[in-house]
Amino acid sequence: MTDTRRTSIFAVGMFLLALLVATTLLSLASGAFRISFLDLLRIIGDGPSGEPIDGVAHNVFWQVRLPRVVLAVVVGSSLAVAGVIMQGIFRNPLAEPATVGVSAGAAVGAVIAIIIGLNEFPLGVQIAAFIGGTLSTALVYLLSRSDGKTEVVTLILTGIAINAFAGAVIGFGVFVADDDDLRSVTFWSLGTLGLATWKAVGVVAPLALAGMLISTRFARVLDILALGDRPASHLGVRVEPVRLQAIAVVGLLASSAVAATGIIAFVGLLVPHIMRIVLGPRHRHLLWTSALLGATVTLLADLAARTLLSPAELPLGVVTALIGAPFFLLLLRSTRRSQGGWA
Repeated sequence: MTDTRRTSIFAVGMFLLALLVATTLLSLASGAFRISFLDLLRIIGDGPSGEPIDGVAHNVFWQVRLPRVVLAVVVGSSLAVAGVIMQGIFRNPLAEPATVGVSAGAAVGAVIAIIIGLNEFPLGVQIAAFIGGTLSTALVYLLSRSDGKTEVVTLILTGIAINAFAGAVIGFGVFVADDDDLRSVTFWSLGTLGLATWKAVGVVAPLALAGMLISTRFARVLDILALGDRPASHLGVRVEPVRLQAIAVVGLLASSAVAATGIIAFVGLLVPHIMRIVLGPRHRHLLWTSALLGATVTLLADLAARTLLSPAELPLGVVTALIGAPFFLLLLRSTRRSQGGWA
């Protein structure tokens, strides 16, 4: 790699880091209860157990706003990294965690937990969602295997079938839920950070960090897989075990994210696609830059969700879909035009 290339990648990384810091500060200060930047610095300086001048602002920051922002960063990073891995192993820029049924499976687990009353227990819904996402990932992989191999097309089609089945189960759950549970089921299945607590952060963050650290070992292999399964095999890559391990990491990242916030659309699809346009196809750079951009996008979407109709709060998944779908269509149009396709 040339020095100019290294410098440009470093510059992009620093820009993304600065953007994330700025977005974090803006998110911490903004909301139905506004905190000035001066008060924000004073509250941070006081610490969680300090003697606050404004007790309300202190509690809002440490007990409500900060865990929500931290969870948004963790979830956004997890979904973006999972998207990078999915697009790498499928050699398809349209792949995302939902492709293998992780998001829908997690939603099914959460909906069932709410209906049978597990939401009365601490983290009951989150644990059920994580189990649902993990089981759906395993089911998709097992159903798509034949003669010890997994065809990418078969895997995607199986994921679509599982997603359709999960959607039917969620719809049935909405139908049978009572009035008390209906809003929780609907709002959770559309995605929200409104339930963020330090307990949720404590459960999700270690899983997300482990998944992101493990994902770095796939960077070189994903570059080789871009050549195709057969050339990758000739270069010494054990394609099937690597694909299984990568899907397991995607399941870990996406299940933990969806278990904490519900289904958040387009982050895992759009962010890796943007970074691939900016930096090129090398996964060594895509992984960490996508994590930074994914965290920023999720923070901005959550900020919009809780301020556009304040004091009411929009579902986060609705906001990301409203923003992400048109933007992704523009990216597709631009890509096709640059390749000589339709304009």
